[in-house]
Amino acid sequence: MMRKLQMVAMALLVTAAAGVATAESEGEQRQQIQIEGSNTVGPIMRGFAEAFMEANPNVNVTVKATGSGDGAAALVDGRCDVAAMSRFMRMSEFLKALENDVMPVAHTIAMDGICVVLHPSNPVGELTMDQIKGIYTGDITNWRQLGGVDMQIVPLSRDTNSGTYGVFSNIALDDDRMSSGVEYVASNQQMHQRVSSTQGAIGFVGVGFLDREVKAVRLDGVLPNRRTIATAEYPLVRALYVWTNGYPKLGSMLHRFVAFYLTEAGQDIVEEKGFVPLTNY
Repeated sequence: MMRKLQMVAMALLVTAAAGVATAESEGEQRQQIQIEGSNTVGPIMRGFAEAFMEANPNVNVTVKATGSGDGAAALVDGRCDVAAMSRFMRMSEFLKALENDVMPVAHTIAMDGICVVLHPSNPVGELTMDQIKGIYTGDITNWRQLGGVDMQIVPLSRDTNSGTYGVFSNIALDDDRMSSGVEYVASNQQMHQRVSSTQGAIGFVGVGFLDREVKAVRLDGVLPNRRTIATAEYPLVRALYVWTNGYPKLGSMLHRFVAFYLTEAGQDIVEEKGFVPLTNY
């Protein structure tokens, strides 16, 4: 009887050990893809991550969206596999990457318009690029100067670590310094909330963040929409990128992920999030 009990106990131990070994093996095989970067590109990356993990259960994709500059720094320091960015890498970032033996490679995943937005009650419906520059450099301070009501302008900007800030500053301001009266916010969501709750506010968000709570204005006579962004007729247009260290090995999970935007499912997600696909399936 004792011998039988010993044999049963041994069998249970072997079975348990096998189960642990299998779990460890499965854990080792589960691949990780870490994404860091742009707040604007964040919704697309989260959509891609969810769809990709559903199709590939052995892959875990995590997304951290705090700013394009953070994404570039994480890729350069080897803290992420993919840097999501709403602007091109700066020369200083490239040089630091090369110093760290990192070779940044860009993959353009979508198009975006940086939409200038006002509170819906503001009667002003059109501005010129020169007027935008005047507002943000402090030369224009009251909506009455632009054909609106007698109300102080409250200019809002993304923080300087944002790719959206960098593109807006470069195109709309010719890289001139913003006035001391500009208020900075950390994300598209905060910008949207601040504009929607402040009658005199003016701000700018990615096209995927437009809704009825804010009013997009015409710039130089052009409204931001899929057609005007795709053709770059709208003045504030930019590409959205993901960056990798070198070109991913063909057929690898990382390669499949960064090429996901080329699939019909990927393009559907881009459009679903309010951005402009690169292809027309």
